Amino acid sequence: MKQRLHKILASAGIASLRKSEQMIREGRILVNSEKAKIGDFVDLDTDDIVADGNQVSSETKRYLMLNKPTGYVTTVTDPHDRPTVMDLVDVRERIYPIGRLDVDTEGLLLLTNDGDFSQKMAHPSFEIEKTYLAELAVALTAEGEALLTRGIRLEDGPTSPAKIKIASNRRRKVEITIHEGRKRIVRRMFESVESPVIRLRRIRFGTVALDDLPKRWVRELTGREVESLMDLAVESKRVAKPRPAPKKPEEPTANDRRLAFMANRPVRRAGPDSNRLITDSDDSGGRRRSPSKSKRRGGSRSGPRRSAGSGGRRGASRSGQR
Repeated sequence: MKQRLHKILASAGIASLRKSEQMIREGRILVNSEKAKIGDFVDLDTDDIVADGNQVSSETKRYLMLNKPTGYVTTVTDPHDRPTVMDLVDVRERIYPIGRLDVDTEGLLLLTNDGDFSQKMAHPSFEIEKTYLAELAVALTAEGEALLTRGIRLEDGPTSPAKIKIASNRRRKVEITIHEGRKRIVRRMFESVESPVIRLRRIRFGTVALDDLPKRWVRELTGREVESLMDLAVESKRVAKPRPAPKKPEEPTANDRRLAFMANRPVRRAGPDSNRLITDSDDSGGRRRSPSKSKRRGGSRSGPRRSAGSGGRRGASRSGQR
């Protein structure tokens, strides 16, 4: 049966879905001796598929748990020739790690050649929880615990609320459960509340626990464990709350535009200064006085002031002439 090429590659354990698409874009995948293209449909039983010079064939699905020690990088190969987690795994199939643990972090690491399983375990949209046991140089304060459980802002953005469980009386051993996978996120979270980590070990991945698996040892996941992890991913996706879309600014209505125009419109003053316009700058705190008012308040008029006596004499002369 034909399927999209990148899904075939992921199912065959070549790489994750995203990495498989990248390999196709880079021309590293040949189908029937020709470079493949994004969106190609192929049949693993009838088409000849080559990835980086290696024949692609269907493989038995493998699901492994490794108790990773410190000093190993979580990659298939390393350009600096450092030890990788693949040095600790001896299987015939082409497996790869799910997600990553920092070189100085130890504990539970899953590996598989099932691309669909890897996608569901690693992609942040499925929000699979991981639990770490952190040993701290400085005891975690109650204030620091409250900050972590509410979510804390780091240089690359805020974190989701964490689940905290104090694992020692002196509050220097703490279990923290998160679903994010940003680089060194657990260490940075504790550093932000002034409790730096001196040892970090992952002890649970979803429904699977490390328990007493010795360091450097590998074991196969049981069918029930694989099924429970897949069920967890499906359930997490089902109940995940959709993020609200950012609100678009509402278009102003005709009435809004009319009111805005009236608010900014100059108004004519009634009375003797009716020819003068009042603008926004003429507020009561700094309202400009009209020239006529300033002159009246100043008390001086232009021109000579008439005396009451002269007015009376003029009136008297008129009466005498009658």
